[in-house]
Amino acid sequence: MGNKRCVIIGGAQIADYERIREYLDKEDYYIFCDGGLRHRKGLGAVPDLIVGDFDSFEKPREPGIETIVLPRRKDDTDSVYAVKEGLRRGFDDFLLAGVTGERLDHTLANVSILLMLDTAGKKARIVDDYSEMEIVSSSPAYIDESFPYFSLLNISGTARGVNIGNAKFPLQDGEITCEYQYAVSNEVLPGKTARVSVGEGRLLLIRVRKEQRRTEITENPEQDAEMAGTEQNL
Repeated sequence: MGNKRCVIIGGAQIADYERIREYLDKEDYYIFCDGGLRHRKGLGAVPDLIVGDFDSFEKPREPGIETIVLPRRKDDTDSVYAVKEGLRRGFDDFLLAGVTGERLDHTLANVSILLMLDTAGKKARIVDDYSEMEIVSSSPAYIDESFPYFSLLNISGTARGVNIGNAKFPLQDGEITCEYQYAVSNEVLPGKTARVSVGEGRLLLIRVRKEQRRTEITENPEQDAEMAGTEQNL
């Protein structure tokens, strides 16, 4: 598909549509998955392809848009099927949104899609309201000052020869296993661009753009409920 990018929109919550729209381009190829269709208006994007078993969203009646209806009993989630369909259609660059948060099982399954695409030699990122994620393997990755924090997590095997430069907590020729995650919540040095690389294996890089708002918990349940309502109305 040349330089065209495949953007996959899932059904997880997106609160900051403006933030996600910053990643989108009118030339992108959009695949909306089932409940992801609720984000159409907020993202201002028109589906090129719709896939799903439509167990969480009514099947659209739009004859002008290609739609693939999936069985409800299947091995692949709607998001995984959409990625495989993007691969079948020849895309080399993927962006996924609306695929993290709320249900941890779906979040972890969707993060593993990054491993699948890295194995296939494709570029891929997941973006949400607070962060962006990608796999660091054969090529280094960079983090600029627009991200207050970043973390390197091992979600596959053992990573060796890990280097982190221009960061508050530098690392040289380190080893990170799945059992011991110590490269969490690092910071870019002022005026610098952090660089991370992996000699052997691969790591999940999470660039954190902002932190979630914390609701203060008191010993008064009625006050807590009132505060929660205030938070929702902000």
